[in-house]
Amino acid sequence: MAFPVRSTYRLQLRGADSGSAFTFADAENVLDYLDELGVSHLYLSPILTAVSGSGHGYDVTDPTTVSPELGGAEGLARLSAAARARGMGLIVDIVPNHVGVDQPQQNPWWWDVLRHGRSSDYATFFDIDWDLDPQGRIVLPVLGSDDDAAALTVDGDLLRLGDLALPIAPGTGAGTGPEVHARQHYRLVGWRNGIVGYRRFFSITSLAGLRQEDRAVFDANHAEIARWFREELVDGVRIDHPDGLTDPSGYLAWLRELLGPTAWIVIEKILGVDEALELTLPIQGTTGYDVLREVGGVFVDPAGAPALTELVESAGVDYRGIPQLLADLKVAVATETLGSELGRLRRAVVAAAGMDHPQLPEAVAALLSHIEVYRSDYLGLSAVLPTALAETQAAQPELGPALQVLTAALAHGGEPAARLQQLCGAVTAKSVEDCLFYRDARLVSLNEVGGEPHRFGVGAAEFHQSAATRARLWPQAMTTLSTHDTKRGEDVRARIGVLSQVPSLWAEFVGRWEAETPSPDAATGQFLWQNIFGVWPLTGEVTDQLRDRLHGYAEKAIREAALHTSWNEPDSEFEDAVHGWLDAVLDGPVAGQLTELVAQLNPHAASDALGQKLLALTVPGIPDVYQGTELWDDSLVDPDNRRPIDYAARRAALGELQHPKLRVVTTALRLRRSHPETFSHGGYVPVLADGDASDHVLAFGRGADIVVAVTRWTVRLTETGWGNTILALPDGTWKDTLTGAVADGPTSAAQLFADLPVVLLERHHG
Repeated sequence: MAFPVRSTYRLQLRGADSGSAFTFADAENVLDYLDELGVSHLYLSPILTAVSGSGHGYDVTDPTTVSPELGGAEGLARLSAAARARGMGLIVDIVPNHVGVDQPQQNPWWWDVLRHGRSSDYATFFDIDWDLDPQGRIVLPVLGSDDDAAALTVDGDLLRLGDLALPIAPGTGAGTGPEVHARQHYRLVGWRNGIVGYRRFFSITSLAGLRQEDRAVFDANHAEIARWFREELVDGVRIDHPDGLTDPSGYLAWLRELLGPTAWIVIEKILGVDEALELTLPIQGTTGYDVLREVGGVFVDPAGAPALTELVESAGVDYRGIPQLLADLKVAVATETLGSELGRLRRAVVAAAGMDHPQLPEAVAALLSHIEVYRSDYLGLSAVLPTALAETQAAQPELGPALQVLTAALAHGGEPAARLQQLCGAVTAKSVEDCLFYRDARLVSLNEVGGEPHRFGVGAAEFHQSAATRARLWPQAMTTLSTHDTKRGEDVRARIGVLSQVPSLWAEFVGRWEAETPSPDAATGQFLWQNIFGVWPLTGEVTDQLRDRLHGYAEKAIREAALHTSWNEPDSEFEDAVHGWLDAVLDGPVAGQLTELVAQLNPHAASDALGQKLLALTVPGIPDVYQGTELWDDSLVDPDNRRPIDYAARRAALGELQHPKLRVVTTALRLRRSHPETFSHGGYVPVLADGDASDHVLAFGRGADIVVAVTRWTVRLTETGWGNTILALPDGTWKDTLTGAVADGPTSAAQLFADLPVVLLERHHG
């Protein structure tokens, strides 16, 4: 029997070969702890067989089997049975868009296609560009350069080059390596050519796209997943990046039909800041990036925007020019990084429209720079593409004829329309999350998946309206603060967000630090200073682990920003300068000043961290607690946020119940368990404060028996105090489940928040 999903706890599973195993058996060993914490469901990272030693599981190599490294089908069955014995269930992350092909021998479907070409039983499973090569071979950009093909050698029925091993088609193995290579169903080329013979996940060559729009592919890919539901092992799934599919809506309709009406289905849909989720989708909602933006945003003080904008502009950044920068990035990504995909789209357009135009690639790239969503072919977004076409035409009238060719092709639907949408999502991801968000240094806590840094925080009115709408339309959607994809953990973002309250103080410190230990590039320095501050330990102790983590993060950040160095063209001189500067920060006088500033602002960071955690656990939706975040968490971007979790420390903390964040988490989760209807279907009503400091309170009621209130912008509040501020509680007597304090009627904020900056009130019955 399926258990209703009331809350989830995300576990990042890893096999023994990954270096830090966390398997089904390890998950089973923490079930008692998670049950006591108040969690209803374990939410597992992908569990199908992935590349050996995978640290994340998104590079699935065999979708028909449960990973033996994690414990196989038997381990999954044991974990499910142990969870159900406690009244708990399992949610599993599944990856329909792509599979891992970095180790071809580990992927039986891919291996068969490479060996047999179009005659393979799996030739239609992959989105292969059979027309790219004149001889109909699959172009594989896996060589350092084209010349490397001369070094291929024959080893039995394998073609080898270093660690690379590929199959030889039957009857074609005679002769030298290059001679045999010329007879294969694939052609190996240098990766710098910019051509790829199959649709990728974004620009990741090691992940090949699947054709889930083909029912045979869908059925083969989901047979094992369907078994989990048939045998009642699993209660729900999280769908990784459905926007990458040819037809997300059609895919989700098939999935709902396959898994049944009670399966909890949420999708990793990154909504534009003004985009509503398509109402016709047969799902419970998204994985909560939209809620993450809203919950974090209400703690950002809008008063800090001018000073922080001025600070970033002092580093030579034209902040008002960011929208144009983003448009230029999108064009560059479409024409360069994803040039192979753009070329394939062009061929599809020409075939459908019956004519070509020399400016067609330029027109498509320009058009994509005017689209602010991942894809625009959902029913509710039908006005997006015409609007983008109008804006493109107005900005570049000379592209009008090429745009007409494009729209002539789009009118036929089918391949051109689907490929345009798939390219749009990839362009958005690579230009925004994977580039701009590593350049924008005004307030980096806003640079989050689904975020919009140009909007400096979220107003209380917007927050309330969004929450009330979600209660009405998507009450079972996931809410979250941290994921395996977030750029910074929730507590790091909370601390950085405090800088919005003290912009002048921050500018003063940064000015001093740049004078004492100047960064190699002022704009890069502005970005990295905030991240260093965000994870700096309260003790000031610089451990080897902290040093390694910051060096790893800095290298990733400057390569993603692609201003002075990049993944494809690393500039060792600039990178060495950044690493040298970072060591000088860690070992020099700035370290002490960082410790001083962190100590000064930590009470405010902790207040905001507690506030946003309580909101995420109580607003409409199903809250997810990312592994370990029930205590303070200083994670940066992956793989930093997949570090092993110390559950012994968390068990001890749960037993003592003194840690403020853990107390908030377990109290809220247990309250959700005891008030299932309130949190599943109860309404959402803002509760307004009155008085001089009323703007420092955000409060709301859930159903008739729960009221939540949190404090914000505490730097200014410490100076003014609560004064005459009151919160008019709904009729009746209320008990704070966090402290035991009782209140009724209009209650002074000073009394309400005497012990903690947050309150979780339950209607008191004597």
